[in-house]
Amino acid sequence: MTIPTTRLGRTGLTVSRLCLGTMTFGFQTDEETSRVILDKAAAAGVNFLDTADVYPLGGGLPTAGRTEEIVGRWLKGKRDRFIVATKCVGRVGPNEWDQGASRKHILDAIDASLRRLGTDYVDLYQLHSDDRDTPIDETLEALDVVVRSGKARYIGVSNYLAYRLARALGRAEARGLTRFVSVQPRYALLFREIERELLPLAQEEGLGVIPYNPLAGGFLTGKHHRGDPTPGTRFTLGTAASNYQQRYWNERAFATVEKLQGLVAEAGQSLTTVAVAWVLANPAITSAIIGASRPDQLDATLAAGELALDPELKARLDEATAEYRRGDAPR
Repeated sequence: MTIPTTRLGRTGLTVSRLCLGTMTFGFQTDEETSRVILDKAAAAGVNFLDTADVYPLGGGLPTAGRTEEIVGRWLKGKRDRFIVATKCVGRVGPNEWDQGASRKHILDAIDASLRRLGTDYVDLYQLHSDDRDTPIDETLEALDVVVRSGKARYIGVSNYLAYRLARALGRAEARGLTRFVSVQPRYALLFREIERELLPLAQEEGLGVIPYNPLAGGFLTGKHHRGDPTPGTRFTLGTAASNYQQRYWNERAFATVEKLQGLVAEAGQSLTTVAVAWVLANPAITSAIIGASRPDQLDATLAAGELALDPELKARLDEATAEYRRGDAPR
């Protein structure tokens, strides 16, 4: 298997069309299993890795940074073969300044991430969320320092509303500061709100789009059933459980998954594979972030990298999930 590659937005950087998300490493998934997952993705042609300083997901403050350490140990001796992305803004320490997008925190956070990753630079450094309490000019100035110092090659954002991203792009241009090259939003058949404003903005501005949750936290695998959330999944995972239950654990989502399962079964396909392929079929999308807590879970998602989604099936999937384009989720 060889995953196709593409350029990240209008940069010259080439990345695989599937990106391995690592947020399960170190809490839901032990280090030995994490390394097997990394090996399997790399063997399939995935050269793009995404992590964050607050990971692993669900672990909270006591485990923050553990995922970067696991990825860093795995990268030893092969750093030059991979595009590495990480993020800051989430709380990583006990002090009030151990979070956010202030100059102090960004400059502290990049050094800490590089130390844990065992590298002197990351390819893409992203704001994990929008810090409304810090002036955008202060944030952009700090990120400009990070890039000019060689600690990051490019910068991006995650979980940004379109108008806030547009304002940041405008301020960077007006002040001659390093410009964001990518955005990482939530996007799946069960969450399509970004199609209304964020994706058109990204296309107009030439931004790469690296969506997370293409399987809606595993909900689109079809393995969940009505009743109490499935133990051992993100819906019961530490500090992440309530967020994922709020997003997807409802009757509307269950009914939609049943409808989607019927559509893909008629086409002789796996809903897991088709759900990721559907995300990749949007021309605005650069690379979809796939994750796993077990190596075998990668089989169906990696297959999406080679699947050319039938236009008729895509149209039926679009129609079946049109209602998910409406709403105002903050992220």
